Amino acid sequence: MNYLKTLGAAVVAAVTFGNIATAETTWVMASGYPDDSFFTQNIRTFIEEVEAASDGELKIDLRSNGELIKLDAIRRAVQAGQIQLGEIRFGVYGNESPMFTLDSLPNVAGNYDDAWKLMEAQKPWFDKVFGDAGMQVISYAPWPGQGFYTKFDVTDGSQFEGVKLRIYSPATQRMGELLGFQATILPFAEVPQAFSTGLIEALFTSGQTGTDIQAWDYVSNFTYTGSMHNKNAIIISKRALSALSPELQEAIIAAGERATERAWELSKEATEIKRQELIDAGMVVTDASPELQAKLEEIGKAMVEEWSASASPEEVDVLYNYLAAQN
Repeated sequence: MNYLKTLGAAVVAAVTFGNIATAETTWVMASGYPDDSFFTQNIRTFIEEVEAASDGELKIDLRSNGELIKLDAIRRAVQAGQIQLGEIRFGVYGNESPMFTLDSLPNVAGNYDDAWKLMEAQKPWFDKVFGDAGMQVISYAPWPGQGFYTKFDVTDGSQFEGVKLRIYSPATQRMGELLGFQATILPFAEVPQAFSTGLIEALFTSGQTGTDIQAWDYVSNFTYTGSMHNKNAIIISKRALSALSPELQEAIIAAGERATERAWELSKEATEIKRQELIDAGMVVTDASPELQAKLEEIGKAMVEEWSASASPEEVDVLYNYLAAQN
């Protein structure tokens, strides 16, 4: 289902939070992904629902694909009041807290049911951390399962030694290093240039990202592992939210909850759709061998131990609560 709709003409980003919202109120939202991404399609539907519920009280101007603000700067822009809403990727902030990369550990949440349970276990922690910073997480969206984009056939992973790999978080960087890669963290928008300049030779990411950057221009193979379902989130300025009527605040929160449920279904659909798009573009798409999966399983266990050693007691409790929910 295509949720992408064209919004009206762009408006200025500066909005005074201190005034009570009027019929002329316009919010600005930033995201880092293209319009044809299911993340952006889901956000468009969220916006339509909010605008309909506002009865003309609120308009939201979405600036997608890093047009207004780069992905790694969106959280700060919401916190500073430059924009009212933003879509972030938790893994970007892995250097701040292990919690941001718990969903990046191989095989901790390797399927969608586990990814949902992990989200539920993490919610209280995210509520507190973002709330203390003047923000609120109102929706979550899981990435499709992951895989390796390479210029060669992948068997047991022994070919990874010394290959320059782009990853997106400290956790995936550690995984890459344990597999023998020279792993480098790069923002999504810098991937094409990094391939062109030889900074990277391979990727570990989802089918969604692979089609977004047209990975077939740089590599020939996609080896699907599943492994993890990292999360994006929609965050909102609490100051901006509180300036609205109580009824509209409730409508926005409810729309965010629906966006979460919708995101899980869209992500599942994207897994299959993007896999086929890679094949149609001429790439060789295969599932990881049992030998490679066994290696990732071993690495995942080691990384969970490392994660637990570096996490706070509160963060370890989140992991324990999640593991208990699996039983």
